[in-house]
Amino acid sequence: MTRDVTLIIGTKRFSSWSLRPWLAAKMAGLNVTEIEITLRQPDTKANILVHSPSGKVPCLIHDGLVVWDSLAICEYLAETFPEAGLWPTDPAARAVARAVSAEMHSGFVALRNACSMDMCAHIPMTELADDLATDIHRINVIWEDCRARFGDGGPFLFGEFSVADAMFAPVVSRFTTYDLPVNDVGRAYCQAVWDLAPMQEWKAASV
Repeated sequence: MTRDVTLIIGTKRFSSWSLRPWLAAKMAGLNVTEIEITLRQPDTKANILVHSPSGKVPCLIHDGLVVWDSLAICEYLAETFPEAGLWPTDPAARAVARAVSAEMHSGFVALRNACSMDMCAHIPMTELADDLATDIHRINVIWEDCRARFGDGGPFLFGEFSVADAMFAPVVSRFTTYDLPVNDVGRAYCQAVWDLAPMQEWKAASV
């Protein structure tokens, strides 16, 4: 099984969905070939459709297999390269990690709408709509709960880096871009994610 993977991704500055599996693949130590497609252009969808049947990024190509959707890609990487430890080994921790990853995947609409990812901007928000404040509170609760229950052994949600951290990495960038309120546990967690070498690599390429 080759450790060479190709990821079709969108513009790094904006593509939160692309960041998630890219970070997981990098943290798994895989050899990642990127095909970056410029978003928000008239030909964006046509260019993506060359590679991905959904017409959306990201898309993984590995040994002839095509996998689209961020969480599906992360699940595939975890199953294909189990030695990378992309899910916690403890069954309870793994169940919660999958739950918060799925919640991130399908929820937090207010945060997505009001605070789109922009790795290069700094746009402090002084007023928060009620639905946005609810999302932010829930994220803080998730981070604090996971760190308290499963965080021994490392600075991430489940101690060691996992898919859950990849799923929340774009949220970390949003909290920084928009100066969103975060408690002390969340602040330390955000710093740990930012300090990852692949996160710094992604940010440096986002100009």
